Amino acid sequence: MKKTLVDLFEASVKQYADNTFLLEKTGKEFQPTTYRQVHEQVYRLGAGLQALGVKKGDNMALLSEGRNLWVIGELAMFYAGAVNVPLSIKLEESNDLLFRLLHGDVKYIMVSGTQLKKIRAIKEQLTEVQRVIVFDEQSAYEEREIGLADVLKMGDEFLATHTQEEFLAVANSIQNDDYATITYTSGTTADPKGVVLTHRNYTANVEQSLTLVDIDQTWRTLIILPLDHCFAHVVGFYIMMSVGATAATVQVGRTPLESLKNIPLNIKEVKPHFILSVPALAKTFKKNIEQGIRAKGKTAVRLFNFGLKVRQSYYGESNLDFKGVRYLLKPLVWLFDKILFSKVRENFGGELRFFIGGGALLDKDLQRFYIGIGIPMFQGYGLSEATPVISSNGPGLYRFGSSGKLVKPIELKICDSEGKELPVGEMGEIVVKGENVMAGYWKNPDSTAETVRDGYLYTGDLGYMSREGLLYVKGRFKSLLISSDGEKYSPEGIEESLVEQSPYIDQVMLYNNQSAYTTALIVPNRDQLARKLKQQNLTLATEEGQRAALTILDASVARFKKGGDLEGMFPERWLPSCFAVLAEPFSEQNQMINSTMKMVRGKIEKAYAERINYMYTSEGKQLMNAENLKALK
Repeated sequence: MKKTLVDLFEASVKQYADNTFLLEKTGKEFQPTTYRQVHEQVYRLGAGLQALGVKKGDNMALLSEGRNLWVIGELAMFYAGAVNVPLSIKLEESNDLLFRLLHGDVKYIMVSGTQLKKIRAIKEQLTEVQRVIVFDEQSAYEEREIGLADVLKMGDEFLATHTQEEFLAVANSIQNDDYATITYTSGTTADPKGVVLTHRNYTANVEQSLTLVDIDQTWRTLIILPLDHCFAHVVGFYIMMSVGATAATVQVGRTPLESLKNIPLNIKEVKPHFILSVPALAKTFKKNIEQGIRAKGKTAVRLFNFGLKVRQSYYGESNLDFKGVRYLLKPLVWLFDKILFSKVRENFGGELRFFIGGGALLDKDLQRFYIGIGIPMFQGYGLSEATPVISSNGPGLYRFGSSGKLVKPIELKICDSEGKELPVGEMGEIVVKGENVMAGYWKNPDSTAETVRDGYLYTGDLGYMSREGLLYVKGRFKSLLISSDGEKYSPEGIEESLVEQSPYIDQVMLYNNQSAYTTALIVPNRDQLARKLKQQNLTLATEEGQRAALTILDASVARFKKGGDLEGMFPERWLPSCFAVLAEPFSEQNQMINSTMKMVRGKIEKAYAERINYMYTSEGKQLMNAENLKALK
């Protein structure tokens, strides 16, 4: 049966014509646009693209902040038969942006006014690009540029001189296996690869995702993630579109920081029912809540912490566990909810039912905090190559630490390094098969053949299925560390636990490449260290304070070793024998973290090669070495 994104959109418009599809704020408040109005705008722009010369199979790029025109622009491309190459606004024109535009064989570009300068800076090298469509009106247009208003005018003329059947001929000719998007992954290893996703990949994953969560036309979401994210695509607007629900975008600021500051305000205005999140944002929200409580004084802090513990004890780490005597806490849970946590939730609009994260693993402390305040944070799992959703926790079923239940229908197996299937409970590479598996990598047959075999997607992720039928993702199958005796082990679980168990560690990356011992690069949480040092009348400005801070960090690692309270969680030989303290965090700006908040190990290893080598010297192995002290200044 034919189920393209065009078919999905047309069916939704027919069924939910007067429902609000998109919410956008450009002035004082959010303005609604109904499904019928979006449909009209998509037709106008789609016809304008056809009039402009866009042909079926042409690749177009979209570079813009999240806004109505992003969604309308992509849908309009499909009505012209084009393929979208969505681009992140975080890309710098000099290399990453240019690489994608050239490698993606892009013929047309849709761009917002604020991003236009990036295109202009490299336009001379973009010889294949025929036209640049600018969303926002400019005082002057350069060669090959055209304003959106002119394209819409061309669309109106096209629709006036052609029958609807003639206009829709291209859109109706699109089949399930036709390409919809080429999404470039910001990989954790080599060059970015263009993930080719078909129309059916998307519609299949919409159907699959809806087997995990019940969403209906009354729901709203605020899309915080960039719209070029596969996760934002499917769960942010295509799932919402399929059920007649509403998707809002964050108000675009004059700077990226201003846009970021608009998020808390927009949440209160939109009152979303769920939000797609990443750990970094969740941590910021948590920090803001805690600061707000601290500002109210010690009594408020004590009350908050006690209420948090009561709710955490009542809800536990899973709704699969028998509550037993925990039921006795129910009246207290209700009381704290009424007097305290319902007010905290007002910061999130008061109607937020849950967060859902699909990028980097969420630490359990973060999940405990959010279930404590009454907004559970559910872990999901997926990757662009699977369009992206593979599994997720949700209101119906959750267990902290797991990535939840599999979508239906999907086939999943866990394989060893030879590709042999392993029994339930054993750890290996996660391998999946389903209609959501990508068509391949753009112009990269070698990587495609390596990643998709007999219809199975070899994810490169390490995990296992539990007897409860839950998927546990433990890190990258291909980022295993190797000790001097050839033993292979995954660093992610250890890294995650070090961050989760210590307030003084923000980020950590383990390293061992057939060496005598494992080392670690640690990004400290300076605020927490400063707070702890203050109790000893010390600061990070003095050498005495720096030495005390190193002792605190060392004690955090020692908890996992012999005699520590977390002894036995991991084999001691896998734990870091020493560490290097870093002055700068891993971030998207320094390209040490990708857009899904995962560490790009290759880049970190390269950037800190000297520090890593130093740790394998007798001086560098010492805790109080000069480099560690200097990094804490």
